[in-house]
Amino acid sequence: MANEEELVPSLLAGELGNGDVVPPASVCGLSVLSCLLLACSYVGSLYVWRSDLPRDHPAVIKRRFTSVLIISGLSPLFVWVWKELTGVRMVSPLLAVMGVRFEGLIPAIVLPLVLTMILFLGPLTQLAMDCPWTFMDGIRLAFDPWFWTLCFNDMRWLRNQVVAPLTEELVFRACMLPMLVPCTGPATAIYTCPLFFGMAHFHHVIESLRFRRGSLSGIFLSAAFQFSYAAVFGAYAAFIFVRTGHLVGPVLCHSFCNYMGFPAISSALEHPHRLTVLCSYLLGVFLFLLLLYPLTDPSYYGIPTPVCALAFSSSTLCIP
Repeated sequence: MANEEELVPSLLAGELGNGDVVPPASVCGLSVLSCLLLACSYVGSLYVWRSDLPRDHPAVIKRRFTSVLIISGLSPLFVWVWKELTGVRMVSPLLAVMGVRFEGLIPAIVLPLVLTMILFLGPLTQLAMDCPWTFMDGIRLAFDPWFWTLCFNDMRWLRNQVVAPLTEELVFRACMLPMLVPCTGPATAIYTCPLFFGMAHFHHVIESLRFRRGSLSGIFLSAAFQFSYAAVFGAYAAFIFVRTGHLVGPVLCHSFCNYMGFPAISSALEHPHRLTVLCSYLLGVFLFLLLLYPLTDPSYYGIPTPVCALAFSSSTLCIP
């Protein structure tokens, strides 16, 4: 028979009369404080370098790479210190709880990315119609070493497609969700965690004001939109992380979404093949909602996922 540490998320908590487990208030307080401190550390690391250059200048990007990579490398220490302070005992190793594990790795690489591409069926259809290349041109380009050399020498591409997705998902998903799940449960953590992610994007207001990028109302309206978009994507990435227990899925989806950008719905309405494009938008959303749970079924990735094992009570998100 399994021991108590295997049956319960091994949380130092009190038990209710019905057998449910509730976390102590100190766990929730330390969880929120740790997440806030981690978010502030990540954003603050971007501004340790004094410069009059804009954020897209290669020199600024390189310096910020150094800062965020250091903070991201230290971020597992935040989780370890939180674990020691709260007394939460993890059945799985810390790295496995943070989504770094081999069980179910191939499905975790493929299925969430396929699901995200289905959601972007409309923009992908529009891109394919407007692209002057043939399908074989794209295949040849994908296997061209010179193309990838140019990409990795482009600081903006490297930031948007590699460094930002990897470091942000590590900090805002892999580190924060294990600290929030024992307090709130998986479902609430999925909606709580993105708030830190969304607020972290407000620092763009500082740079927009500094370099006079538009009117004051326009800058704050743009910031509000970016917060909303980041929060929605953050909830989706958190959902993938909880369901799959892997970091790689959210990282790849983040990179893909950065490449695609926000869907250009206005241009879709003016497209010469508007009906086809709009139908593909609707079909993509419909198929996404239809396949959201089947393609993230935890049985593909190992049951229960390590982060789900931290929950103080069972959740439908953690079962097939």
